[in-house]
Amino acid sequence: MGELSREVKDLRGIGPKRAAALEKLGIVTLWDLLSWFPRRYEDRRAEKAIGDLVSGESVCVRAMIAHAPAVSHVRQGLDLVKVRAVDDTGALDITFFNQTWLKNELIPGETYVFFGKAEVQNQRRTMAGPVVEREGQREATGRIVPVYPLTAGVSQLVLRRCVREGLDACAGILPDALPGEIRQKYGLCRVGYAYEHIHFPENEEALSLARRRLAFEELFLLSIGLRRLRRGREACRTEPFQAVDLSPFYNALPFTLTAAQRRCIQEAAADLYREVPMNRLCQGDVGSGKTMVAAACGYLCGKNRRQAALMAPTELLARQHFGTLSPLLEPLGLRCALLTGSTPAKEKREIGKRLAAGEIDFLIGTHALISGGVEYAGLGLVITDEQHRFGVAQRSALSAKGVHPHTLVMSATPIPRTLALILYGDLDVSVLDELPPGRKPVETYAVPGSYRPRIYKFLEKLMAQGRQAYIVCPMVEEGEDPGAEERKAVLEYARHLKEEVFPHRQVAYVHGRMKAKEKDAAMSAFARGEAEILVSTTVVEVGVDVPNAAVMVVENAERFGLSQLHQLRGRVGRGTWQSYCILISDNRSPETKQRLQVMTRTQDGFQVAEEDLRLRGPGDFFGQRQHGIPGLKVANLALDAELLRDAQAAAEALLTEDPDLKQHPATAERAAALLEANADGLN
Repeated sequence: MGELSREVKDLRGIGPKRAAALEKLGIVTLWDLLSWFPRRYEDRRAEKAIGDLVSGESVCVRAMIAHAPAVSHVRQGLDLVKVRAVDDTGALDITFFNQTWLKNELIPGETYVFFGKAEVQNQRRTMAGPVVEREGQREATGRIVPVYPLTAGVSQLVLRRCVREGLDACAGILPDALPGEIRQKYGLCRVGYAYEHIHFPENEEALSLARRRLAFEELFLLSIGLRRLRRGREACRTEPFQAVDLSPFYNALPFTLTAAQRRCIQEAAADLYREVPMNRLCQGDVGSGKTMVAAACGYLCGKNRRQAALMAPTELLARQHFGTLSPLLEPLGLRCALLTGSTPAKEKREIGKRLAAGEIDFLIGTHALISGGVEYAGLGLVITDEQHRFGVAQRSALSAKGVHPHTLVMSATPIPRTLALILYGDLDVSVLDELPPGRKPVETYAVPGSYRPRIYKFLEKLMAQGRQAYIVCPMVEEGEDPGAEERKAVLEYARHLKEEVFPHRQVAYVHGRMKAKEKDAAMSAFARGEAEILVSTTVVEVGVDVPNAAVMVVENAERFGLSQLHQLRGRVGRGTWQSYCILISDNRSPETKQRLQVMTRTQDGFQVAEEDLRLRGPGDFFGQRQHGIPGLKVANLALDAELLRDAQAAAEALLTEDPDLKQHPATAERAAALLEANADGLN
């Protein structure tokens, strides 16, 4: 990328301190800087005279400073600068917070442009904390202004100036990853125009053209990368499994499988009988029976004298799988073992010996399965549960324990079709779209916080009947240290319940800051019925199976994605009792009401997922701080489904004409870089 790989510290106006702050955002090179796209825009083109201001509107005002600014020290950490500005129609009293340098910047008699929210009360017009610049400057006023994600030590003004410097330094040398013929066919602007106007749009039309071009480019490059990944996989060869009669497996089950489970097993079996290694995603709603699909594949593998390994994200989930699979498969002749971080050293060594000697057919565990000393005699099948909880390195390390083993990925996060095309473009997808018969729907209610006393009474009534409850704590906004804040919120909430609401009940808690062993211990105690209430952050979202838990209460429900709420709801309704999910929110916006009503209306995870994508877009699909959509900084799958189809068609056509992209080096380089940067989000 030549000039674009230059470090930003070489740009004019960026010293070591500023470069270090930018590095916190992941901005090291010029390319990083230009690819740091605005998260939104503020239209600061509207301008009004002081006399025409309306209370509550954000607008630009062009006015002259009437007298020298006054500075007052209110308390430690708060200084005010007050100044009066005037035009032909009236006076505007302006207050700035902790910007004492403005005392010398705002010169009486000079004209400035102020942008902020106006307040009008009894003919007095005021503005608090506006943006200000000299008349004619047009850097932060009088235009559409980009608003970027920030970090400590970098302001919007600083970042805008850095981006401006970067664009000027790269004028005319930005490499175009889109071949000219594709750009012309789909009516897309040139790369230089796109980067200029995504950052500093002249008007709405220029922004729309820039956005469309960059969204198409992202989807096109991702499609190229995924097709090449798939082609590489299909070039691999492995020893196909011999056909196995599954009747003994089906007959050993204490229940009848659903048609969807049988279909998924048949799809996976067809893969296992081929020379190309299976790479299949089995996705289905909570409780749809993915474990039985894994069991059937493990049975096929064992009967072919090959070994299977199932890796779960937590010890609790690994033990749960072992408790389900071992009693089923051992009587059918498969030797099962459990290996986790807390397995005693002596037992670990014993398992290692038996595994290497081929005396274990199905190993179930956590990331302990991939530790250095674990060697398999003949690993034929790798199963990962809740795959988006693992980094690609962990999944690859498990596969590397064998020679091109078959891979089955299980996920209880129903994913809309358009999103699956991107996230799992390299996997074949099986969908478990029906629940086992007899599962009672979880009654779901969305209520305001004023209902808490009634909710607590309801919980008491259920606990008196022997039931248990989850309470998911208020989600904390992104801050300096959200982990510490959430820990504080959980501890405080648990204390409040224990001391003031349910003093005669056992209250346990878990949060993300606890060590894995502590978390597992708390959840295991809840699973054994030793605690009646578990106060938690979203760490309970995946894994723990407590049939006796009949209520899920979610505080601040508006802060969660619908798919995340659906995952939380899936923690209850696993026993024979009627279960309930209560979503508490005091947010009265129509959007929040609409979103939470989706939860009360449907139990279908795929419907919930489609609505989530439509209402929120894909950025937060897996919940804050959990999972991004690979490489998509501009494209929005909820809005760009048609663009995705065009991009995929363009990628297909280009690879048919130039399979190795020898004629299109810029495309090849960018597609490879995108896959490398987003390896954790793909396949």
